[in-house]
Parts: sequence; structure tokens; C-alpha cells
Amino acid sequence: MKPTIGITMGDAAGIGPEIIVKALKEEDVYRTCSPLVIGDAKMLERALNVTQTNLEIHPVQTAAEAKFEYGTIDVLDLDLLPADLPFGQVSAEAGNAAYQYLAKSIELAKAGEIQSICTAPLNKEALHLGGHLYPGHTEILAALTDTEDFSMMLTTPNLRVIHLTTHMGLIAAIESITPERTYTVVKLAHDTLSKAGFDKPRIAVCGINPHAGENGLFGNGEEEEKLAPGIARAAAEGIDVTGPYPADTLFFRAGRGDFDIVVACYHDQGHAPIKVMGIEDGVNITVGLKGGIIRTSVDHGTAFDIAGKNIAGEASMLAAIRSAIELAPKR
Repeated sequence: MKPTIGITMGDAAGIGPEIIVKALKEEDVYRTCSPLVIGDAKMLERALNVTQTNLEIHPVQTAAEAKFEYGTIDVLDLDLLPADLPFGQVSAEAGNAAYQYLAKSIELAKAGEIQSICTAPLNKEALHLGGHLYPGHTEILAALTDTEDFSMMLTTPNLRVIHLTTHMGLIAAIESITPERTYTVVKLAHDTLSKAGFDKPRIAVCGINPHAGENGLFGNGEEEEKLAPGIARAAAEGIDVTGPYPADTLFFRAGRGDFDIVVACYHDQGHAPIKVMGIEDGVNITVGLKGGIIRTSVDHGTAFDIAGKNIAGEASMLAAIRSAIELAPKR
């Protein structure tokens, strides 16, 4: 039975509606899943005009009303935004709506009405103006599912990265890393890849300092204090994990196939290699949500500068939908 994938619209002032429409004109999507957009029908209608796409918008109030037929885009219509919402502008209305779409998707996932969530990008400034003080999607999802041990995983066709820390300043990020956090994220990486069919996933942990500290030459012993004990604990449980390794060579090694996934210590350490190696095919996955809820996302932002211009490409959205299908629990 095909999984139902809930696709949240994100910030409708950005490229979210456009890339959703472009992705759902691909017939292969409907062969492998039942896509249900969660957002505003009028924003999708506008996106059809912008992209000159000949599809029909079918507003519904429940998932049971959806047709799931190619040529028709089913949208669970929350009707939160004005039809003339300006493109490319930060607004409290769009920020609040993006949050409400995500909250609705969690409600549907908990009820078993959708099997995975795939999210279009939101704008953090707009989110805050709308009264929702979260750093991003990952933290909202964790809060709405009462999840404490979670992480952000990024994937491209040749590289996978999972993060010890994400949306915080570099000094605060390093201070927050503990052996327990290192162990937890290594185990999340192992469990996630194992469920996806990897036989004994090979996990490499990246160092914090240049050259992974060079045996105490750089830094203040962070590798020995914060990383090594967590690595050793996971290895003692039979997990194939090694490191810490220097960042300047590790991502190259992982990209050529030496490892299945890299544990990055902070946001840019993990994001930069992913975006260099495949930003158009990148997927953001939230790992460890309670209830086994699967969430994937495009690995790019709202692109306010090109919103409404029919420039944005749908490759990352299609990749995120494919990942949501692959990771969805079987029914």
C-alpha cells in the first residue's frame, strides 16, 4: 500500500508553493505515494499561475476527502493567508501559517493519517514575528512530539551527515557537546541507517578542532573530553564507529565511500560539505522523533529573492519526497 506523504507548504511568501506544484506535476510521485499538501489552497492556485502548470487544486478538510489522482493536487486547506500575500517579504502572517501547517502535519501523523512529513522551507524571522520562537523546523517538531533526543541528518547521493548541534553560535555549540550527546547521536545514526537497510553502518565522528586537536596541540582537549568517551561507549555496544577525524579530510573520505555517515559537531561543519557536494539533491531529515514520525525537507531556504518568478527548481523537493517514501513505516 502506498504511503500518504504530508507536504507542508512552509512560508508561502517564498518558493515553497512553486516547488511543490512543480514536484507534483511529476507522475512518478503518484505511482509511489499519495501526496497531501498541507497549506492554503489559494497559494497553490497562485503557484499554478506563476509556473504555468496545468493541474487542478482540490481543497479538502480531511485526508479522507483526498482523491490522490495524478493531475489533481489535494490540499488540506487551512485558509490562513490573504490571496495577495506579497512575494519575498517577511511577514508575521506567513510565519504563523508555516507553523500551523507543520503543527497540523504532526496531528495527522500521530493519528496515522499520513505516514511521513515532507516540509517546504520556512523563514525564521517570519516564524518569530508570528509568535513562534523556535530556531527552525527541527526544534518545532521536537517540541510538538515531546522529543528530547533528536538530531538533524543531511543527505546527498554521495554523503550523509548527522549533527551533534545545529542552530546555535559556535562557542555555545562546543560548550554544549558532552560524551552523552556524542553517544546519543552516534546511536541515532546507527539505528536510522539500520532501519533503512544498512548492514552494520560505518560511522565516523568529526573532530572539533583543526586536525582533530592533533593530540592536544590545538584546542583544550575537547576531542578527548567531549567526543572520545561517547565514541568508546557506542563501540563497546557493537556499533561500528571511529574517530574523531580531522574535518579537512573526513568529508572527502566519506564522499568516496569509506564511511556511511559522518557525525558533525556543529552546524556549518556539516552543512557546508553537503551543500558543496549536492545542494540541488540535498535532503534534511529529522532523526529520533517520538512515535517514529518521519520528516524530510528540502535542503535550501525560502529564496525570497526569486519567489514568484518561476525560477526555483524542484529537484530538492523531489529528493525529499523520495526520502519520505523510503523511510515511511510500512503498512
